[in-house]
Amino acid sequence: MANPFVHIELQSTDLKKARDFYARLFDWKLEDAPVPGFGTYTMIGVGEGTGGGMMTNPVPGTPSYWLAYVDVKDLASSTKKAKELGAKVLVDSTPVADMGKFSIIVDPTGATLGLWQSTRK
Repeated sequence: MANPFVHIELQSTDLKKARDFYARLFDWKLEDAPVPGFGTYTMIGVGEGTGGGMMTNPVPGTPSYWLAYVDVKDLASSTKKAKELGAKVLVDSTPVADMGKFSIIVDPTGATLGLWQSTRK
C-alpha cells in the first residue's frame, strides 16, 4: 500500500496517567526510553499492526491528543506539496536519532497529521 499509517502517537498532558490507563486497558508492550534533552518517550508495541508511542505534550495548554504518522518516500517534497495544497506546516523536517525524520502538518480542514520518512529499510 502506498503511504500507509506507520506510527500513532499520544501527546499527553499527563504521561504517567495515560501510560497507566493504556497498560491496563490493552495488551500493549510499553517500553520507556529516555531521550536526552526531551524526557521520556514510551514506545507502544502492539504485536501485529501499527505501533506507536506516548510522550508529554510539548505545547503547554494544548489538550491530550493522538497523532497519526504516514510513511513518505521524500519528506521534503511531501511537506512542500502539502503546503502547496493548502496545509500549514507546524513542524518542518525534524530528525529522530538514526531512525528517520518527520514533519507535522495541518490540512485545509484543520486536521493534524504527521509525515514520516524512515532511514531504516
